[in-house]
Amino acid sequence: MRMTLKPLVAGIALTLSSNGMAAAPQATPAAALTTYAEIAGANYRDALQDAQALQSAVHALAAKPSAETLKAAKAAWLASRESYGTTEIFRLANGPIDAEEGWVAEAYGAHEGEINAWPLDENLIDYTIDAHYRRTHGNIIDTKGTFTPGGENPQPVDVTTITPAALGALNENGGEANVSSGFHAIEFLLWGQDQDYANLLDDKVTHGPLTAGERPLSDFTRDKLAERRLQYLVAAADKLVDDLAVVSSAWDDKVDGTHGLYRAALLEQLKGAEQDKNIPHVQALKQIFAGMGVFAKSELANERIAVAVLTPSEEDEHSCFSDNTHRDIALNYQGIKNVLLGEYHGKKVGPSFFDRLPAAEQEKLKALMADIETRIARVNELATTKMHFDYQIHPENEASVQNIVSLKNRLRKLGDRMIAVAEAYGISLTTDDVTDPEETRVGG
Repeated sequence: MRMTLKPLVAGIALTLSSNGMAAAPQATPAAALTTYAEIAGANYRDALQDAQALQSAVHALAAKPSAETLKAAKAAWLASRESYGTTEIFRLANGPIDAEEGWVAEAYGAHEGEINAWPLDENLIDYTIDAHYRRTHGNIIDTKGTFTPGGENPQPVDVTTITPAALGALNENGGEANVSSGFHAIEFLLWGQDQDYANLLDDKVTHGPLTAGERPLSDFTRDKLAERRLQYLVAAADKLVDDLAVVSSAWDDKVDGTHGLYRAALLEQLKGAEQDKNIPHVQALKQIFAGMGVFAKSELANERIAVAVLTPSEEDEHSCFSDNTHRDIALNYQGIKNVLLGEYHGKKVGPSFFDRLPAAEQEKLKALMADIETRIARVNELATTKMHFDYQIHPENEASVQNIVSLKNRLRKLGDRMIAVAEAYGISLTTDDVTDPEETRVGG
């Protein structure tokens, strides 16, 4: 789900927190931002490395399609989501992943929509099984020559050969649901459609609470479009690596062109001709805290959880083809926790945003996070033993639905707590600042 956050106005003074307590020396703005940058750099390096492993597995599948290479490609996709999932917290802060204006956007290109946009219209990419249990057609893979997506003011793209450039030109061409690149395009091609239940029709595609999409191996071997499908996978994997490499480069600890430029600007280390790109600490912190709030509250809690469970609709779960949504939720939350506590892989990286909070606020936040973690653990336990997320949100499973709804509510509170975190740095935020005004409206 695409979300944007307009840059917040800088220029407020850095002060003591409202309770009059001086900030702990180790939690100064410069030190906390350095920790933030260290975590971002390490996380994106891991995400890039795992995407490269996925790329290798996809190339192996394309070279020799078999049950073994298909299984290995799926495993590599799942592994790549483990590292990418925790990077999501760096969104919505006008940073290199999704800045849409200014020098940051010009330098890095806002690749988030090409890396992780969802939900997608599968029919854009490849066949699905329709309500009459027949294959759909008129997609990128079965089109020879020029393909024009549906939607508003779409632009035709030559797909005679499916290339990374063609997928980039098609991504969100005509509308946000026209997702042609990134993790979820690759996911759909590897797993295929997953319809474990339907509101109006009996499911005849896949069956069972622990069954994900089951694309047949013949789609990559005997099918008349097998070569096109493999060509698409290779192009999508290559583009994913290229896009992640750009974002990762922004966090390098040495400046070389655009490499490391954003990290240095965030830490106000640029000099000479580049000095005007430096981001004042107050502005950087305000963007980060607001972005963290919006991500926890409007993206994770609302778009990725509330919309799916309160609809209910498996089409609105994040990784609906592989049924890996439980890991998306856990990892997205872990990214929030990493940044708040100044940790990565469970180890302290440096002074954190949490460290500056008054003791009473720290206790409130700890209690809220413990509750969230208990509920996420329940989602994960059920997903690996009894029923995937798409069954956990089904109304007949009342206990799991209630757990997920409560998780959503706690995560929204966590987003609001970013107001208190900002206050510890003398920064004033409101609930409007930590809420996306265009979030999907759902009941419950």
